[in-house]
Amino acid sequence: MDTTIFDKHGILLRRDAIDLGFDDDWLARMRRAGLIVRLRHGAYASADVWETADRARRHDLTSRAVMQQYDDRVALSHQSNLIRIGGPDWGLDLTTVHVTNLFGRGDRTKAGITHHRGECRAGDLTRIDGHWALTPGRAAVETALLASRDPAVAVLDWVMNVGLATPAELHDLVDRILLEWPGSVDLPHKLGLANGRRESVGETRTGLFLDDHKFTGAEPQWKVFRPDGRLAGVADFALHRERVMIEFDGKIKYGRLLKPGQRIEDVIMAERARERLLEELTGYLIFRIIWADLERPQATAERLRQFIAASALRRAG
Repeated sequence: MDTTIFDKHGILLRRDAIDLGFDDDWLARMRRAGLIVRLRHGAYASADVWETADRARRHDLTSRAVMQQYDDRVALSHQSNLIRIGGPDWGLDLTTVHVTNLFGRGDRTKAGITHHRGECRAGDLTRIDGHWALTPGRAAVETALLASRDPAVAVLDWVMNVGLATPAELHDLVDRILLEWPGSVDLPHKLGLANGRRESVGETRTGLFLDDHKFTGAEPQWKVFRPDGRLAGVADFALHRERVMIEFDGKIKYGRLLKPGQRIEDVIMAERARERLLEELTGYLIFRIIWADLERPQATAERLRQFIAASALRRAG
């Protein structure tokens, strides 16, 4: 199949196919042959692109098609906007594409698109890929408005951590939204739980887990230095009173550390050596948490309490 009929993202609109001399029968044959996938009415994607795309990428393909089909009366918003700029998708509802109508109409879901109506000031809008989109800070706050606590905090952590919004900007946006939108009463609480120092969804969830189970005072991204002042490493969290470091272990974390030519096993071995060094330098012991542990928080909290007690006995002995 001639791949030049698709745009650079692998999308083909029906209107463009017609302009190229194809018709609806051709589109139907391509679908039956498994060469294209229907994204929504009048929009298709290359099957090769679709089949290799994850959940977030598939949502973004659909949102790109939507924005190509609409004019400048709408702006990409909420989680669709967040996904476009590389934000985390964990725990978010990606069943519809979210747009904000810039000329008053909105608050409805139709044909796979959720239309929102909200006041947009000049500083709330930016251009992405030739279309209007809301700024990263507003996208994060709007996403947090619709999401449950943990995904909401993960989004707010992310937008601060990567430097796309400051805490002051987010607080200003939350104050405005509280005045304008119903159902936003818990937004200040969600923002209050975010701090921007946590570097992944796993770390955000770990931090919330520690707070929920009264492991107070956990310091995120604690830097440990060698005697000569060189940085030895950074612990995801440190419980200083208990003299315990908490490390969240996830495949994504190791994937970030992977260098060209390295295997994941090489990275894990290097990470374990780093953790041993941190233990030797600080006298703290490391407690590791994985994704599955966060799905059974009561059991994990009890295991951590036992680890802390055993660590204290070990130091005393």
